Amino acid sequence: MKKLSNITIKEFRAALEKLGLTLMRVSGGHEIWTKSGLKRTIVFQTHVEPLPEFVVKNALRDMGISRQEFIDILESL
Repeated sequence: MKKLSNITIKEFRAALEKLGLTLMRVSGGHEIWTKSGLKRTIVFQTHVEPLPEFVVKNALRDMGISRQEFIDILESL
């Protein structure tokens, strides 16, 4: 079973794409992803591997999906 604490940037990008988000722009060392209907954009640093768990949790909250739904998506990749 996957955990939120060891997600690579590659896995996170793939999960975002599967959820229908698109890469809006890259600014410095950050990627900004968006989708209509989101509370706010999803922003994360591209030079920190694996992603910190708090970044993933904040993204889940902003996308309005549960931890288990996200883990299911990761396992389906």
